[in-house]
Formats: sequence, C-alpha cells, structure tokens
Amino acid sequence: MSILIGDTAPDFTADSSEGPIHFHDYIEGSWAVLFSHPKNFTPVCTTELGFTAKLKPEFDKRGVKVLGLSVDKLEDHAGWAKDIEETQGTALNFPLLADTDGSVARKYDMIHPNADNSLTVRSVFVIGPDKKVKLKIEYPASTGRNFNEVLRVIDSLQLTAKHQVATPVNWENGDDVIIVPAVSNDAAKAKFPEGWKELKPYLRIVPQPRD
Repeated sequence: MSILIGDTAPDFTADSSEGPIHFHDYIEGSWAVLFSHPKNFTPVCTTELGFTAKLKPEFDKRGVKVLGLSVDKLEDHAGWAKDIEETQGTALNFPLLADTDGSVARKYDMIHPNADNSLTVRSVFVIGPDKKVKLKIEYPASTGRNFNEVLRVIDSLQLTAKHQVATPVNWENGDDVIIVPAVSNDAAKAKFPEGWKELKPYLRIVPQPRD
C-alpha cells in the first residue's frame, strides 16, 4: 500500500551505522528526511551521500534529522563510508540504516517491481514533528537527487506550517509568498498589517513573514 502525503510515517526498528534506531523515538519532536539507496558501492549513491553529509549543518539549522537507507548489510557500510569520504571529501555524519530484509523498504513502498524486484528506487520522504509525511519524491535509480531542492521544500513546509501562507512557483527562502484563500481580507489585515499586493481576490502577494 502506498504511503501518501498526510499519512503517519511507518515506525520501524533497524540497525544503522550509528547503532540501533527506533524511528519514531529517534525523530521525536524533529523534522526528518528518510531517503533510500538502491545499493552500497554504487556511483550515484556515493555522490548523494557525500553531498548530504556536506549539507548536514543546513539540516541541523532547520532541526531536521537525516537518515539514509540501504538494503545492504551493516558490515558493508563502513567500507562504503570510507569510499564516500575519500571521493567526496566529507565523512558520513548521519545514520545509514541496514535494511537487509527489506522490511523498511516495503513499509515505505520503496521497491517498485517493474523497475527492480530487489533494489529500492531513490525515494525521499520529509516527515514533520507530528510524524506525518509532508513530502515524497521518487527518482529512477539512474538519476541523482537534488538535495538543495529538498532543503528548499523544507523551508517552505516549515514556513507554511507556522504562517497561513503558501509559496509560489520557484520560490526561494526570502521571496514573497501568497496569503492562502482560507484567510479573509479582514483576517489578513490583522496578520499582515503592512498590506499586500492583490493580483486577483484569490492571489494576494505578501513579503515572507520573518518571525
């Protein structure tokens, strides 16, 4: 059964490069990114893990815990971590789960039989502090992910969770945002006392809230 946005992220317990992890306990009160890798010692995955390790300060700044998942054995992770550090210039600095029996991959619908019967696709799940899935993206095994985009979406999710706004096409942190239609003009005056630009009654542009 597919995991949909708004569903509770399935809980699990698994070994990792940083010890056993009980997922819901591990992410308690935090945002989280869970992303899967088809296999250890593969070229695209190596670049992804290295780049994600470089971005860890950015994830930390946003209160996001990052976990990678591989269907390979835990004992294989250490050797791969050395390769990642050697080739990408950054040591692995977040847990890499060892999902050898594929139980986590099945819970998250990461195995697509028409693509490959045993290897996970490149799935990305962003999970909120309420343990609900906020974003899911799936890539084919041949295409590396854009983790700058994952950060951009997290910025949008965190902003829109706090304020009654939405982010427009190609939004970047600091750009103008949209007042959601559910907020009446009277309510908007209280929330945005400096006013807004109304392109249409349903399209009201306002500077990004800063608090």
